[in-house]
Amino acid sequence: MERKGFFITFEGGEGCGKSTQISLLESALKSAGEEVLVLREPGGTCVGEAIRHLLKSPEEGSSLVPEAELLLFAASRAQLVREKIRPALARGQWVLCDRFLDSTTVYQGVARCLDSSQVSLINRFAVGDTLPDRTFFLDLPWGEARLRVGKRNGAPDRFDSENDLFHNAVREGFLRLAEREPERVATLDASASQQSLATVIQKNISSFCHVLFS
Repeated sequence: MERKGFFITFEGGEGCGKSTQISLLESALKSAGEEVLVLREPGGTCVGEAIRHLLKSPEEGSSLVPEAELLLFAASRAQLVREKIRPALARGQWVLCDRFLDSTTVYQGVARCLDSSQVSLINRFAVGDTLPDRTFFLDLPWGEARLRVGKRNGAPDRFDSENDLFHNAVREGFLRLAEREPERVATLDASASQQSLATVIQKNISSFCHVLFS
């Protein structure tokens, strides 16, 4: 299948502001005349949303072992890639995704201490050759992120409720991943203002495509 669109992912720990930046980029791209599809992980399909509920629920997912968690994320992602992402890219759309395989590399491979080679194998089986053109890692120390998470409406989910050691491991995992793949992963200071972050993201995207943002 010929690929025509652009695939952009947003990564980071809990409370880093991914959803806000995705929304701002979606608006900017649409204003520039682009067609945009926004997705989230896990989720984005009927199958994926059912898996998301299980993974996020502190009650229903309380007994999940790390290996099962890994495979559930992979199952949701495999469905999303084939049902939504590949068709959208083939139509020439921009796909903006809140998390993708990097989250599994870090959350399950680093914070859950699963074998990194096995995590990588499962990741690649789930996505095939469908990889992001650019990934924005919104970096925020857990101390600051924890304050943001505490201000959210609703009860914390399974990942919000993890201890400080887990969340600090997630951040370190993302930092190391960004160091390994600097051509794809752009590290941004998520403590900056929303608009300044949005401007940096738009400039970064303009550097590898021909979109003219207003």
